[in-house]
Amino acid sequence: MPDESPVLPSETLRRAPKVLLHDHLDGGLRPATVAELADETGYAGLPTSDPAELGDWFRRAADSGSLVSYLETFAHTCGVMQTEEALVRVAAEAVEDLAADGVVYAEVRYAPELFVERGLSLDAVVEAVQAGFTEGTRRVAANGGRIRVGTLLCAMRQHARALEIADLAVRYRGAGVAGFDIAGPEDGFPPTRNLDAFEYLRQNNAHFTIHAGEAFGLPSIWEAIQHCGAERLGHGVRIAEDIKTDADGTVHLGRLAAYVRDRRIPLEICPTSNVQTGTVRSIAEHPIGLLAKLRFRVTVNTDNRLMSGCTMTSEFAALQETFGYGLDDFRWFTINAMKSAFIDFDARIALIDGVIKPGYAALA
Repeated sequence: MPDESPVLPSETLRRAPKVLLHDHLDGGLRPATVAELADETGYAGLPTSDPAELGDWFRRAADSGSLVSYLETFAHTCGVMQTEEALVRVAAEAVEDLAADGVVYAEVRYAPELFVERGLSLDAVVEAVQAGFTEGTRRVAANGGRIRVGTLLCAMRQHARALEIADLAVRYRGAGVAGFDIAGPEDGFPPTRNLDAFEYLRQNNAHFTIHAGEAFGLPSIWEAIQHCGAERLGHGVRIAEDIKTDADGTVHLGRLAAYVRDRRIPLEICPTSNVQTGTVRSIAEHPIGLLAKLRFRVTVNTDNRLMSGCTMTSEFAALQETFGYGLDDFRWFTINAMKSAFIDFDARIALIDGVIKPGYAALA
């Protein structure tokens, strides 16, 4: 990596089959939907009701260089997602938007505890979102497309409901919930605060990922893996701090970085978001280039499509422009992600062999 492919047009990148493992439901609303739901639900906190201006505002507000400030933008999206009707609509539109972007498999995550301000129960939140995903998938199929969506239920690491949300994930895994996650501010809220939830998940053979190695460094990653047993790392980009490169280009992996690579622990890397939150200074300085070269299990993700003003296609385009990646590289990222998905082995293989590989072969 990178390969010697010519610059790929945007439409080719859009048509390429993609797998998305790290995408927040409340970070991917259409600006027009935010404005319309605010009007319908009586939410009065928006800075503007004009969709174009609102989309620009979210991107500017998120472009702060601070994860804490970045997370503050979610007050508005969560504020308009407090009814069953709103949750169904947002979930259905997310599926449509992802399919239009060439995504063939996505795991979309959200924190049910953020949507109970108007009296919804946690179960009602999950059922509304699942209904929306089902409706969105139906609409995509009716238009000749295909996409499969799994759900990740998040617990907010600064709160004390992780075990409750873990139980919710286990109870609904037969209804489309693929796994569990903890999200929110890393600094001051280590993953080990939620050990009881992770032990419960392991005992129930349930999948989970952990946000780690974004706003906090190597200790967060070490705790997530060695204490909590994370199967994947949400972001995980700061594992690069355990890699040293000599002046002559010789690379040395520290014990943690070597463990992550040797065990093929997937990194859910979100390039544009990492720049916005100050995790890295620019795409050009993003360690995804080094991590991919060293053959870590790198995956490419959007994180929050509204706040970052991005799609999987635009993330691929940015990586192509910066690192010279071509179709072979994007195929590698995509297969990495599909191998790492929280669905059964047969389904993963079917998508790799029946959709992803043929899709890239057709583009080549």
